[in-house]
Amino acid sequence: MTKARSKTRKFTAKTVKASDVLAFDHKVLEGAQATRRYFRKFERIIGHLKQVAELSEAEKLVTNAESKILQMYLLGLSYTFTALSYKFLMANRVGGNIDTLLSIDKADSGFPIYEEILHMAADASQAKKHLKSLPSQERLKKEMITHILSEHTAPTKLQYALSQRIYYEYLAGASLFLPGNDPQGIWISGKRSRDHRSYLVHWAKYDSQTNVPAIYMMELEDTGRKALPRDERRWPRVQSHLMAQSMSSLKLLTIARGFDRDFDDLHPKFLRRFNIGPMYSHRFTEQHGPLRDVLAEAKSEPGLDWTLAWTVESLVSESTTTEKTGMFSTAQRELYRIDTMDAGAAEDGATDISRSLILPHKAFQVLEEKNPPSLRDVRKYVVGKNAKIMSYK
Repeated sequence: MTKARSKTRKFTAKTVKASDVLAFDHKVLEGAQATRRYFRKFERIIGHLKQVAELSEAEKLVTNAESKILQMYLLGLSYTFTALSYKFLMANRVGGNIDTLLSIDKADSGFPIYEEILHMAADASQAKKHLKSLPSQERLKKEMITHILSEHTAPTKLQYALSQRIYYEYLAGASLFLPGNDPQGIWISGKRSRDHRSYLVHWAKYDSQTNVPAIYMMELEDTGRKALPRDERRWPRVQSHLMAQSMSSLKLLTIARGFDRDFDDLHPKFLRRFNIGPMYSHRFTEQHGPLRDVLAEAKSEPGLDWTLAWTVESLVSESTTTEKTGMFSTAQRELYRIDTMDAGAAEDGATDISRSLILPHKAFQVLEEKNPPSLRDVRKYVVGKNAKIMSYK
C-alpha cells in the first residue's frame, strides 16, 4: 500500500473527451441498490473509525485531545455521507442522468469525488432558501397517499421531492465535513507563560487531488503580544495561510517551514496529518496490488468486502535556530527532525509515517495467509464479532 498521491494521468484534447476522462477515473452509481449498498458500507466504516481513534489513544499513538478532535471530524464526515444519501438515493428513480447521480473515485480513493462535496456545501449555504420553495414533508406525504389511491402506481416523483426536502432540512441543521473546515485553536493546558502560549490548532480538508479527507493538527508556540485566537490581525491570516497550504501534494516539512517563515512570532513545534482513506472495495473500486487479491479471495458478504487505509504523517521540531530578518531584528526558526540517512523519510518530508489498514475479520484472515511483504509492517485494525475492533501490529 502506498500513500495516495495526486493523479498524474495526462490526456490530449484531440483524442479524449471530457466524458471519457470522467469514465476513466470516476464511477457513476446508477442503480438504487448499488447506491444504498455504497452508503451502508460507509456508514459502517465511519462508525468503526471512532473505535480506531479510541484505540489509537489507548496505544498512545495520539493524545486525548487529538482523539477528541479526530472524533469530531469523523462525526462531521458521517453527517456528510448521511446528507449525500438523502440527496442521491431516489435520484435514479426519476430518470436521473449522469449529472444528478453520485460519482465516486473508483481509481484512487473509493470516496465521492471532490465536486460532490463542493456541490453539497453550496446546497448547504442555500438550504433555507430551498426549504422556502419546497412543500413541507406533511404535504408531500398526503399527496403521495392521494397518488397511490387514485393512480395505483408508485409516487416516484413525490418520493424524490420528499428526499430533497429531507436533504435540505438535514443540511440546515448538521455540522458537516465540508471541502474546507477552517482552523480552530485550543489552548494547551500547562504550556502557558507570560511570553509564551501554546495552542493546538486543527483544521481539515476534503482533498481535491486525491478525493480523500485529511485532518491536520499543529502544536504551535505563540510569542506575540496578543493571544492568537483573539488577535484580529494575525488569526485571519493564519487561517487563510493554513487552508491554502493544506494539499496532499505538499510535504509536511514544506507546510511547516512555510508557516514558520511567514509568522515570526508563531513557532510550529509539531504538525500531523491524518489521511482517512483510500477505501478499497471489490464491488466499487479498481484497486491494484495485494489488496485486490485479498478482497477477491475473501468473497465477503455485502457490506464486508472492503478495507480502509489510515495514514498518519508526523513532523516534530527538535531544536531552534536564530535567523536575521532585518537590520536590527531576528526571529526564531524551527529545525525539524528528519532522518537524512533514510531516503524514504527524506523524500516524504516527515519525522514519522504510520500506515494502518482497517478491515473485516475475513479479509484479515486472507491477508495473514498471503502475508504480502509490502503490508507486513502495516498496523491492522480488525473488525470482529459485534463490530469490536482489535489492533494487530
